[in-house]
Amino acid sequence: MATSVQDLPIVVYHYHASPYAKRVIWYLTLRKIPFSQCLQPHVLPRPDVAALGIAYRRIPLMSIGRDVYLDTRLILNKLEQLYPPSAAHPSLYSSVNPNQDRALARLLLHRTMSVFMHAARLLPAAVLSDPAFVRDRAALVGIEIKSTGTDALASAPLAPANIHKARPEALVEAREVIAFLEETLLVDGREWISSVELESGGRTTKGPSLVDIEAVWLWHWLHNIPGALSPEVIGKDAFPKVFAWIERFDAFMKEKTKEMGKVKTLGGDQAAELIVRSSFAEPEAQVDGADPVVVAEGFEKGQNVRLWPTDYGFLNKDEGMLVAMNKTEYVIETQGKFGSVRVHSPRLGFKISKSSGATASKI
Repeated sequence: MATSVQDLPIVVYHYHASPYAKRVIWYLTLRKIPFSQCLQPHVLPRPDVAALGIAYRRIPLMSIGRDVYLDTRLILNKLEQLYPPSAAHPSLYSSVNPNQDRALARLLLHRTMSVFMHAARLLPAAVLSDPAFVRDRAALVGIEIKSTGTDALASAPLAPANIHKARPEALVEAREVIAFLEETLLVDGREWISSVELESGGRTTKGPSLVDIEAVWLWHWLHNIPGALSPEVIGKDAFPKVFAWIERFDAFMKEKTKEMGKVKTLGGDQAAELIVRSSFAEPEAQVDGADPVVVAEGFEKGQNVRLWPTDYGFLNKDEGMLVAMNKTEYVIETQGKFGSVRVHSPRLGFKISKSSGATASKI
C-alpha cells in the first residue's frame, strides 16, 4: 500500500492536440511529477474513459490513485495541494511574491478561457474537413446532428460556412487579448511574465511560471496550427514580443520534455485496472449540510445523482453515488469495468441533480 500521495500513480487521459491538456502536461513536466498517459481519440466514443464508469466527454481527465479529477482548473488546484513545493517538485510561483502570482495566474486563465470559443472559430478549413469532427464538436455545445448527410452539418458551429462568417469577429476578439499581453505584461521585453528557478542539467535556470502557462496555452495552440492566425492581423510584425515569448516557451518546453524522458503510454484496460487497484489520494470527504444548495435540494451522502458541466459538454451526464459536496467540489462514486472510482469536479461550472438510477456499490 502506498505510504503517501506521491507514491500513487498519475494517469492523464488526453490527446496531443488538446490545448487544455497541454496545460496539465506542461505543469507536470516543469514540476517533475511522474505520470503515465492514456491517449484518446479526438472525438467520441472514448471507451477507455467509459471503462471507469465515466460519461464526461471533455479532455483531459487525470487520476491520482483511485481519485479521478475533471476540469483542468480542479486538476491543477489538486496538484498544487497534493504535491507541495519541494526539492523534487519545484514551485511554479515566483519566490518573490507567490501570492501575487497565484492571483495573476487565475485572472489570466479566466481571461484566456473567455475567448476560447472565439479562438476555436479560427481553425482553418483543413482541420474542419472531417464531418465526424464537426458533428462531434456540435454535440459538445449541445447541438445533436443525427443525420449523416453533409447538408445536416450546415447548422454546426464549426461547419466551414459558419467558420468563414465568424472568422473576422474571432480575429478581433483574439487580437484584443494578444494586444493586452504585448502592451502590458510583456511590454518591457522580459523573458517570462513571471519567472521561476528550475534545475536543468545540474544548474539552475530561469523558466516560465504557472502564470506563463495560463497566459500562453491558447496562443501556443493557434500559433502551431498553420492558417489559424492571419499574419496581417495577428502576427510577429504587430506583436513581436508575444510571438517571441510563445516561441521561447515552445523551445523551453521541448527541452524540458526531453529531460523528463519518454512518458509511459497505457491502454484503456491497463489504465483502468491500475487506477482501481490503487489507494485513494484523499480521505473521503462529506456532504456539507449547511451548503445552500444542499439545504434547498435536500442532497444527502449516498444518494444517486447526476453530474454534468453547465457550459459545454453538458449532454454527457455522469451517474453515481454522492460522496461529498463542499464549497469547491462535488465528488461522486462511479462503477466501471473493473470497479469503482471517486470522480471529482469543481462546483463552479458543474451541477448535480437527484437520479433514480440504481445505487452504486459503496467503496
